[in-house]
Amino acid sequence: MVNIDDFVKRLEIILDYYSLNASTFADKIGVQRSSMSHLLSGRNKPSLDFVLKILDVFPDVDLYWILNGKGSFPKREEEIESFKIEKDLENERTIATISSQENIMAHDLFSSIEIENEKPSQSIKQPESKTSNITPAEGEIEKIVFFYKNGTFKVYVP
Repeated sequence: MVNIDDFVKRLEIILDYYSLNASTFADKIGVQRSSMSHLLSGRNKPSLDFVLKILDVFPDVDLYWILNGKGSFPKREEEIESFKIEKDLENERTIATISSQENIMAHDLFSSIEIENEKPSQSIKQPESKTSNITPAEGEIEKIVFFYKNGTFKVYVP
């Protein structure tokens, strides 16, 4: 269990170390200023998301140190270097995954598929609706979705 008073003291040490005030720190890690104020006053406890944002923005903050005072602040130089290498590798993997997915999507989206020796498809006649001017596509209808102007919708499955 994290002791709130001790956590606040360690958070203040981080603020002093980087010469930041609470609002600048909140902006830097991407949290609301009010949540930072509530934390420093002891009103609220830190969330896991809050702690992870600190660790993401400030790599020389040690997880165990900020949570329970064990470890050191700032981290030793080799630990920071290891963190930076891991982040760079993670970012490279993410970029590689995104670019490969974009290539696949771009290829699949804009390319036409031609299949040789395919039997000609048989069209299925569907009755036209009197209220719609949309012609039915080939195949069975999976579902019908009605969108209303008030932002709601209904799904019908035949």
